[in-house]
Amino acid sequence: MTALTLQSIMHIFFIALIFLTHATFVFALGYYILSAMQWYSYRPLRTIFHYNKPLWHLLFFILPLALYYFILFYDDGFLYYLFILYPLALLFWNSKLDKPLQFTKRVKRFFLFLSITILFADMLFFLSPKQYPFLQSPAVVMPLFIAIFVSFLYEKILFFYYKYEAGRKLKSIKNLRVVAITASYGKTSIKNFLYHILSIKYNCYKTPRSVNTIMGLIQDINTTLPLNTQIYIAEAGARESGDISEIAEFLEPDIAIIGQIGAQHIEYFKSLEAIRDTKMELISSPKLLKAFIHESLNVNPNEDRRISIFGHEINSIEADLSGTRFSMKIGRKTVEFQTKLLGSFNTVNLAACVHAALYLGLKIEEIQKAVNSVNSVEHRLQRIDSNGKIILDDSFNGNFEGMKSSYELVKTYEGRKVLITPGIVESTKEENEKLARIMDKVFDVIIITGSVNAQILSQTISHAHKIVLSDKSQLTTVLAQNTKAGDLILFSNDTSTYM
Repeated sequence: MTALTLQSIMHIFFIALIFLTHATFVFALGYYILSAMQWYSYRPLRTIFHYNKPLWHLLFFILPLALYYFILFYDDGFLYYLFILYPLALLFWNSKLDKPLQFTKRVKRFFLFLSITILFADMLFFLSPKQYPFLQSPAVVMPLFIAIFVSFLYEKILFFYYKYEAGRKLKSIKNLRVVAITASYGKTSIKNFLYHILSIKYNCYKTPRSVNTIMGLIQDINTTLPLNTQIYIAEAGARESGDISEIAEFLEPDIAIIGQIGAQHIEYFKSLEAIRDTKMELISSPKLLKAFIHESLNVNPNEDRRISIFGHEINSIEADLSGTRFSMKIGRKTVEFQTKLLGSFNTVNLAACVHAALYLGLKIEEIQKAVNSVNSVEHRLQRIDSNGKIILDDSFNGNFEGMKSSYELVKTYEGRKVLITPGIVESTKEENEKLARIMDKVFDVIIITGSVNAQILSQTISHAHKIVLSDKSQLTTVLAQNTKAGDLILFSNDTSTYM
């Protein structure tokens, strides 16, 4: 009786061990997949074909699966080593990320689905008459793929429900005007500047941070948009053709602003023409009254009376570390503007706002005053004075024209100049080479962060003292060793460790 009881206990312990190791292995695979999917907005094709660290797919998904099937065929006793070592390796990898998996409601729902499928699958395996069916089954990771399928199906259903609710809320706000903004770069700046200017006269609401996807907009409308809003200002972002069209169809903006376009995200669109066509989807809004389009899109305003072109009317730009001054030709008048914002590139963003504000009924004097009091957007040429050093945080500026403009601004500084940059992310080799040559002429020390453009920048820079950092955690130490009081330090663009 004692022997039988001991045997039963050992059998239960063995089953529990199998279940726990299996669950740990599958949960670890799920954690990696969800991390990658979250970085790429849960778009499977982007996660597979546009992943910037394909080696991670190999190390943390393909290799563990391959080892599992190899060990299963060779000697399944070694599986337990795999089930322990793989999660430990994943924990170490996760500790080095600056953007680890965020446990949103969607992620929590996925792991709930995964838990249910693991439990159900293991119950079926253990009820099988075969000996050790779990270890012999080639379908050990089927719960993972089932959970992914069920999760995507459930999220799609939720998406349509939330979209319907957001649409109802928009329609319930009387006399609401919607301004939608898109561009290759500068969307967030235009949004924030326009909000500041229009708030003089209207109850305005703007989307927070860089929320610019259809799902982000829907969630923001449902949870945050006040019912007394008169003007709703929203960003529209895109990674592929049709993204802007979907937002335009949903928001039905009255006013569209299409800023500068460039080679940003060229790896998704393949050509500038495709980028231009995607941005132009914004004017497909059924309620469009007016569209302000930057001259870089080469649009003929005579083709549509609702279109006005901006950018060419900006003159007499003066930019230094105290602010920016410029003039605009508006009608037959030349109007002077002054702002605390740093960087000549901000004049284009402000010009779009000036035109939109005039269209919405503000007087030119009101706009001038508002432009003068506009504060810099966080991480966009934001000045910080610390320990005798001037620090310019431009880490959210990731396009050629904007970065070039910031370097021209820094060039006016007489002291030693230090640059921290990963180059232009999601752009062409040629643009990074052009930018590197400009860097080389302006800066005394250049610290290259990340691996995405490290080789291109290193090969092009020949005069400045360059330091390549593969691990950004070393940056504080490197700055302490290579900077001193009186230096100007520019953080130009930034990238996450997964780029």
